[in-house]
Amino acid sequence: MEPVPEKETLSQIAELFKGFSDATRVEILALLVGRELCVNDIAQAVDMSQSAVSHQLGILKRMHLVKNRREGKSLLYSLADDHVLTILKTGLEHVLE
Repeated sequence: MEPVPEKETLSQIAELFKGFSDATRVEILALLVGRELCVNDIAQAVDMSQSAVSHQLGILKRMHLVKNRREGKSLLYSLADDHVLTILKTGLEHVLE
């Protein structure tokens, strides 16, 4: 049996999962699997205002679940790393069992 992580580590894990605690944020993450999208494209896909999507992306970025890069005047968002994809896939598998 593995030892229980330190309380600070447990707190960080709980904070990470808060990013997945909102269906809109999970939908945004799912949209970003394997591609980059700008706020406008995400807003159209989730049928929300650009302002609301920007707010959700800000939360996801602070939680290190998404990253962005500038291309001209646009910011393109993508998943921060493969761990985010793994968490999404694992969550889907768990729910579909």
